[in-house]
Amino acid sequence: MAITQLIERNGTEQDNEGLTNEYKELVCSLPKERGWRTQNLYLYQGFWCQPNEIQATMSAQKHFQAHDSDLMVVSVPKSGTTWLKALTFAIMNREKYDVAKSHPLHFSNPHELVPFLEYKLYADNKIPDLSHIPRPRLLATHIPLGSLPGSIRSSKCKMVYICRNPFDTFVSAWHFINKIRPASYGPLGIEDAFNMYCRGVVGFGPYWDHMLGYWYESLTKPDKVLFLKYEDMKENPDYYIKKLALFLGWPFTLQEEKTGVVQEIGNLCSFKNLRDLEVNKKGKGAIADFENKNLFRKADVGDWVNHFTPMMVQRLAHIMEEKLSGSGLSFKVV
Repeated sequence: MAITQLIERNGTEQDNEGLTNEYKELVCSLPKERGWRTQNLYLYQGFWCQPNEIQATMSAQKHFQAHDSDLMVVSVPKSGTTWLKALTFAIMNREKYDVAKSHPLHFSNPHELVPFLEYKLYADNKIPDLSHIPRPRLLATHIPLGSLPGSIRSSKCKMVYICRNPFDTFVSAWHFINKIRPASYGPLGIEDAFNMYCRGVVGFGPYWDHMLGYWYESLTKPDKVLFLKYEDMKENPDYYIKKLALFLGWPFTLQEEKTGVVQEIGNLCSFKNLRDLEVNKKGKGAIADFENKNLFRKADVGDWVNHFTPMMVQRLAHIMEEKLSGSGLSFKVV
C-alpha cells in the first residue's frame, strides 16, 4: 500500500473513533476535506463538520425535545460564545447568586453552566436524561439553523445568536486550533488555514452561510431569534446586556439599573475577569478535553490587522461582499 493511502486510511480510522457502525457508514459516504484539528472534515447538510459532531448532531435531531421555555445560545465558533454564555447565565440567575461572593461563574467555566448539545449532552453517542435540568433550560449549540432538531424550530423556545467579523473570527479560530491540534499533525500555517477558511472548510463552516441562516430567521421571527454582533456588544456592553435581558424575559428594573446591577454583570462576565479566574487558568474539560485557558486569548476587535497581508484582506473582503450582498448583514473591514 502506498504511503499516502496508508496515511489517509489511518486518518479516516482516527476520524471515526467513537462512532457507532451506523454513523461510520454515513460519514464514509460524505464528501470530505482535510480538517483543521481532525484528519478530515465531512460535508453534512451543507456544512463541514467533524465526525463526532455529525453523530452528536444527528442524535440531537432524533432525541432532543425542546420546551417552549428553553433558551438557546447559538454561535459560529470563536465569535464570543464564552462571553455570551456567561452573560445569559448571569442575567437569568441574578436573583439567586451574589455577584461578589458565591456566583457559579467564580468556580465554573461558562461552558459548564451552559452546556453544548453537540459537545456535552449528546457527545459520545449519549442520549442524556435532561429531566434534572431546571426550567427554563439554558443550552447552547454551534449547529446551523437548518440542522437544528426540529422541535427547536417548531417550539416557542428563544435563540440568541452571536457572530463576529469574519476577519477576527478567522484569527481567533486559527490561534485556538493550533493550541489544541494534535502534535502529530504539526502546526497549521496561517496561509494554509486561510485558504481552507475562504473555501468554507472549517468546523461548522462556511461561516457566512451559518450567519445568514440565523440572520434571516431573526428578521422573520424577531421574537424567537435575537441576532447580536460581537463588535457592537464590545462597543456598548450596557446597552446590549439590557437588550439581551429584555429578550430573554428577565428585564432589568429601574431600581436595578440605578444601583448598577447591569455594570456588575458586565464586570463579572468581562474577558479580563473570566480569564483571570482560577477555574479558567487551570481547569480542563469545559469543552471536550480542552484546557479552559485556551478559551481565552485577546478578545480584541480588529486584531486581524496584525495577521493579514494585503492579498488576504482583498480576498476575504471580496468573499464577504459576494456572500452577504443584499442581505443587510455587514461588517466593518477598515
